[in-house]
Amino acid sequence: MIKAPRPYRLRPMRLSDISSVMAIERSAFPVPWKESAYHYEVAENRLASYQVLTIEIADLPSKIIGYAGFWMLVDEAHISTIAVANKWLRRGLGHLLLLNILFLAYKSDATMATLEVRRSNTVAQELYRNYRFEVVGGRRRYYQGNEDALIMTVEPLDSAYRSFLNRKRKELLQRLSKDLVGLDGP
Repeated sequence: MIKAPRPYRLRPMRLSDISSVMAIERSAFPVPWKESAYHYEVAENRLASYQVLTIEIADLPSKIIGYAGFWMLVDEAHISTIAVANKWLRRGLGHLLLLNILFLAYKSDATMATLEVRRSNTVAQELYRNYRFEVVGGRRRYYQGNEDALIMTVEPLDSAYRSFLNRKRKELLQRLSKDLVGLDGP
């Protein structure tokens, strides 16, 4: 797991986090997952790993501002979700969540990472391309509303890719540390 610069913190998702996660989920996705799906993922799915990104400023209570998850399927890390609260977009936090997932995938001995993304979600596609994900296929009418999905994959998750991720982590942590100046709170 990545150690995020203060006041950010990454940690495993808990059942008590789900109401905060659902608030972000509803604003981030046209068709959000059901709350019961997150209950299952956190409490019962042994193949799942979900993380939350929190922010703690001064004496204010910790607040969840993002989350991500993946399923470990044999040697494949299948990224199931990444989302950041609207107020916290464009700060590099989606990068932080994705990097964290990829490092956790390494710990789980993944040899590849894959995901589906809406064909219309060009912002997310660009994020994934920044980490060398490539479109390898598609799923017609995968999402509700009959929108197609692109299947994006990065492989192999070998030592060369890990070196690339370490460089990306260093750059991102420097960026996040600089961006903390003038942070206006949750």
